[in-house]
Amino acid sequence: MKMGSSPCSFLLFLLLLLALFPSSLSEIRFSEIRNDDHTIVPFDQFGFTHKGRLELHVSKISLSNSNLDLSKVGFFLCTLDSWLHVLQQLEDGEIRCALQSDLVKSVYTFNSLNGKDSFNTLYSETDADQYNLVFANCHAQQLKVTMDVKSAMYNLDGKSGVRDYLPAGRTILPRIYFLLSLVYFALAALWISVLYKKRLTAFRIHYFMLAVIILKALNLLCEAEDKSYIKRTGSAHGWDVLFYIFSFLKGISLFTLIVLIGTGWSFLKPFLQDKEKKVLMIVIPLQVIANIAQVIIEESGPYGHDWVTWKQIFLLVDVVCCCAVLFPIVWSIKNLREAARTDGKAAVNLMKLTLFRHYYVVVICYIYFTRVVVYALETITSYRYSWTSVVAAELATLAFYVFTGYKFKPEAHNPYFVIDDEEEEAAAEALKLEDEFEL
Repeated sequence: MKMGSSPCSFLLFLLLLLALFPSSLSEIRFSEIRNDDHTIVPFDQFGFTHKGRLELHVSKISLSNSNLDLSKVGFFLCTLDSWLHVLQQLEDGEIRCALQSDLVKSVYTFNSLNGKDSFNTLYSETDADQYNLVFANCHAQQLKVTMDVKSAMYNLDGKSGVRDYLPAGRTILPRIYFLLSLVYFALAALWISVLYKKRLTAFRIHYFMLAVIILKALNLLCEAEDKSYIKRTGSAHGWDVLFYIFSFLKGISLFTLIVLIGTGWSFLKPFLQDKEKKVLMIVIPLQVIANIAQVIIEESGPYGHDWVTWKQIFLLVDVVCCCAVLFPIVWSIKNLREAARTDGKAAVNLMKLTLFRHYYVVVICYIYFTRVVVYALETITSYRYSWTSVVAAELATLAFYVFTGYKFKPEAHNPYFVIDDEEEEAAAEALKLEDEFEL
């Protein structure tokens, strides 16, 4: 399977594009508001401990009408539960402005500006919870606001008082990612050992597996450094760019590997059929789109411009990719069934068929767990334990890598050649029942 210069140039261009994204993924965020008349403008979300801090610096403030009651314009913090109650209060007419509710925590109101066009404030949060930073403009029809907003949210360590810019519940992620990267580097070393010992029976797909493992290890290492710098300084210091590059390469290589294994490329046949090449030509560009969407989602935060749109694009593309990679496995199972009826090698075909059936089931389980179960875990888990969903997803991925490597490892001898007549007859009977298995 050859790759021309044009696709290589395309991939190089995309890597450069990822490198040019602004390195703003941190808990120190900068936002520009221009002539905005929305009643509510959410900025960010953060899990505070009982020693939480919010530093808010707002500059270049311009109001279209400064003769209004500016106590109804300003910033506040609230939890999701509190916000739902505030909406109910507004609907019932108990209050006319979110800043008037006793369920929100006012950070700064614009009546304190006194003619200035900027302000700095430090807000201490002693009630541990997950809060949203929100801007309220209760004169939406009469007032347009322009301003530059820089917010920094962090927790102070209980003993040393050192700032921790990662939200409560995610502060241990750097250690988790680093330990997992060591596990993958150990797996890579083990796989290199296997390839060396069985180099005479290793196929190209086995070396591609090694590349996927190394990319995953580097991806986790960069993510560990990325989170570590954010934890200490509030900024990734360029590690987010490396993380995105390796995440991009890892995502494309993993889906390509699943497609190639599903087709039986190199270990069952030395070539790809046209329909299998078409699947790759669909999956690879979709993975490019998914990775670009991921960058925009992570960089802009949950309240960024068009965040919801890009999130929907990411989910749609991810689902399409997950469905597309199943087709080659289904085709291989179908081809093996047809071969079993014609070539007379019942035992060999039964072994191959069983292997691909198992792989089909495991791929479905992996996709379902990492896309559905992990999302459900994120939804129901308290913010204090948000790291558990990350661990669950990474352990599932690790198990999938180990299963794939074990089932498709190079063999020192061909087990299909040591089959006696009784095994052949038993396999022939078993193949008669295979038609009952429907995908």
